Amino acid sequence: MKTKHWIVFITLGVIWSSSFLWIKIGVQDVGPMSLVAFRMSFGALTAVGIAYYQGIRFTRDPKDWGIFAILGPASLAIPIFLISWGEQTIDSAVAAILNATVPLFTLIIAHFWIHDDKITFQKTLGLLIGFAGVMVLMSKDLLASEHGSVIGQAAVILASLFYAGSAVAIRKYTQHINNTMRGVGMLLTSAVIMWIVGPIAERPFEIPALPITWIAALWLGVLGSGLAMIMLYYLIHEIGPTRTSLVTYLFPVGGVILGVVFLREQLSWQLVVGTVMIIASLAVVNYKPRTSPSNSVKRAGKKKTA
Repeated sequence: MKTKHWIVFITLGVIWSSSFLWIKIGVQDVGPMSLVAFRMSFGALTAVGIAYYQGIRFTRDPKDWGIFAILGPASLAIPIFLISWGEQTIDSAVAAILNATVPLFTLIIAHFWIHDDKITFQKTLGLLIGFAGVMVLMSKDLLASEHGSVIGQAAVILASLFYAGSAVAIRKYTQHINNTMRGVGMLLTSAVIMWIVGPIAERPFEIPALPITWIAALWLGVLGSGLAMIMLYYLIHEIGPTRTSLVTYLFPVGGVILGVVFLREQLSWQLVVGTVMIIASLAVVNYKPRTSPSNSVKRAGKKKTA
């Protein structure tokens, strides 16, 4: 990856590191559909504001809006709802572990769906090292907390499948669409669907009553959805869905580091070992051996001879 890709990748990981915490806070006051509806609305407003600032015109192609109508909910509303619903009965640390399966699912789906993101030994090794790192990093919290319901865990795994499948589909079907426009279209369609389905499926469909819930919805919407989705779609098209999905490995790292820095939690060996393993996984997946000048000349000579 280039330097600009790493900057966006790390920024996205930092923003999303606290998402599970804010979701856990939000669902204490309102239902998951209500929280997701407000999150999608704030996210859509943020994306529209960015598009307006950049002077981007909205696409008028019905095919594009058809893609948004399908991939928007599949990549946003549905998986975010499943995680929010699941976190009513499971610990946020468990949710973070289960969400770390996204790169593994993405690797498999991308191999069969797109031509330029195939399964390789290097990618598989890197992903497994990263997943093991997440397990080590969160092992202390997992042992100390209740795992909650099996249904709640299944909901988060299903969300991971939606994230993985939609990431590959976005790479395949939205190459021709402006990056910011992708964020605008998918957030708008997700918001509309949640405000239609939410009041019908969730009774009562509540408006946040606590200030902390509004803060959670704003954080999740403005940063965790509006800005983050534009960065996510950018990375999917620049470096591929498998490498982009590795950002999920940064979530537990950011969460634990925030606890050490701001909550004065103890610096544990799990944090050190887990972080090193996750960094190692990123290095393995993205490693490309340098081609020596002599090899380049030989290859060029072979091409000319052929």
